[in-house]
Amino acid sequence: MKSAARDFFDKLADTYQNDVDKASPYNAYYERPAMMAALPAELQGKKVLDAGCAAGWYAAQLLLRGAEVTEIDVSPKMVKAAAQRVEGAATVLCHDLAESLPFADDSFDVIVSSLTLHYLRDWDATFQEFNRVLKADGVFLFSVHHPFIAV
Repeated sequence: MKSAARDFFDKLADTYQNDVDKASPYNAYYERPAMMAALPAELQGKKVLDAGCAAGWYAAQLLLRGAEVTEIDVSPKMVKAAAQRVEGAATVLCHDLAESLPFADDSFDVIVSSLTLHYLRDWDATFQEFNRVLKADGVFLFSVHHPFIAV
């Protein structure tokens, strides 16, 4: 993502940290319950990448299921908010999903990317990187905005 996207999400970090969890009916009652239902209830010992973590809601939930979580987001302020939420229980990195991922091949059992990929112009390179870092029997779960929503 370009710096404009990073700057945009930096401005939204406080809102995501303080309001989105409960104030967004779409997140609270639709997207998050559907995504969480699609994941295994037990993730004990599984390595999970939260790609586009925002303020860290998914990471906190994944930690409760026993996962070893790595979070990445393009926004330094979102990364700060995510790190505060998980209080050192996850690895949190500032990274652009349009760039090569800083992880070894076959690093993760699960990749979760919630409402993030539609902000990327080209998914090919990102999906290739996800494929590279995801174990052969891994799970890749993502959600995007409805195509009628302009982003």
